[in-house]
Amino acid sequence: MVSPAMLIAVLVAAIAIILFCIIVLKLNASIGMIIASLFMGVFGGLDLLTTATTISSGFGNMMTSIGLPVGFGTILGQLMSDSGAADVIADRLVSAFPAKRSVWGLSLAGFVLSIPVFFDVTFIILIPIGITIAAKIDMKMCYVTGCLTIGATTAHCVVPPTPNPLAAADIFGFDLGIMMIVGLVIGFITVLVSDFVFIKIHNRGIWNEEKDVNHSSNVVNELVAARAAQNDSRKRPSFFMALLPVVIPVICILFGTLGSAMFDEAPVICDFLGDKLIAMLLGTLGAYLVSLPYIGRDNFEKSAGEALKSAGVVLLITGAGGSFSSVIAATGIGDSIVSLLSTGTDSVIPAMFLAYLIGMIFRVAQGSGTVAGMTSMTIMATVAPAVGCHPVWIALACLSGGNSIGHVNDSGFWVATNMSGLTVTGGLKTYTLGSFISSVCIFLLALAGALFIPL
Repeated sequence: MVSPAMLIAVLVAAIAIILFCIIVLKLNASIGMIIASLFMGVFGGLDLLTTATTISSGFGNMMTSIGLPVGFGTILGQLMSDSGAADVIADRLVSAFPAKRSVWGLSLAGFVLSIPVFFDVTFIILIPIGITIAAKIDMKMCYVTGCLTIGATTAHCVVPPTPNPLAAADIFGFDLGIMMIVGLVIGFITVLVSDFVFIKIHNRGIWNEEKDVNHSSNVVNELVAARAAQNDSRKRPSFFMALLPVVIPVICILFGTLGSAMFDEAPVICDFLGDKLIAMLLGTLGAYLVSLPYIGRDNFEKSAGEALKSAGVVLLITGAGGSFSSVIAATGIGDSIVSLLSTGTDSVIPAMFLAYLIGMIFRVAQGSGTVAGMTSMTIMATVAPAVGCHPVWIALACLSGGNSIGHVNDSGFWVATNMSGLTVTGGLKTYTLGSFISSVCIFLLALAGALFIPL
């Protein structure tokens, strides 16, 4: 029997192995997680065969749960991008605000689009609109890039069907509809509050136009010209039709949750439609229907293939996270961590801060928000049953920590910086600052929920 202190030391070493594999050896995060899982199992008291079996079953269980929904979600997002549906949603939300407040509309557009679409694609779709807005009202690019980052990263962090919040419900064992409702509410509040804070900070004059803008870059003019040419040459769906692929899965998941809440035994139709696989399948079919007149049936396979290039990496990392979670649970380390935190309601605050800190350490060290959030959740899932709050709040603390400080080792940082025509310091003052403010806001709202809102 391995002592509690030894188990915690082994977990710390396993985390170090993951970071070493990613940062030093430049291995894919999934490989680092599997190596760490082997180490954790063997030195945590499991025999070799049990460790290998637990790794395989953990990966399989995670893929069984979210593999197809994540794949369908990426296809849905790609079809929305290719058909112009994403552009329609963006234009309508931005135009709903007065010119001087249009950056708020841009941020909300980023929030809505990042529910089904990955951050990089959302940013690429919306930044030409932001650049046009900045030129029209003589606004500095820092406001555009920062507020767009806040909207897009917030949804990607807390609202299913993006992979991490989608996996959270399974990792912690609660209804996905709760993650959807809480994520949408906290995400919306976060966008508004974070935009306000970000704008106030930049109003104090931290932006340096000479040092923070890459004046040799032509990307800004090229993006605006490309968007204008695209809008002139293609038909696009109506706003209602454009929203359909986003709304369908949300309604289905919430329908399932309401059915469980209203009836002692939920009707079969509620459970069926509320299942994330069925919800995402229907949403994806809706995306195909909306896209058909605009990209043609012959291009469907091309869009799906393009989407699954990025989905494959995410699924591999998510599945490896499931393996790591299963090994951690099998070693019984959760009891050791709980003994350090105390138990019951007294453990809520330290548990929440621990969840945020683990996510932040991984985000700062290796860059990927997906890896950071997933690793933090797999560790904290063993602790959550003994903490005196609903696990959705602990999941949000993990996810917010994983969304905290994106900098030069984060691919999203370079997308935002280069597409906005900024220097590295400009990226730090926009992408990094914006995502950090959003992260802190999500965490504080989750902490308040954990302390005062029983679910």
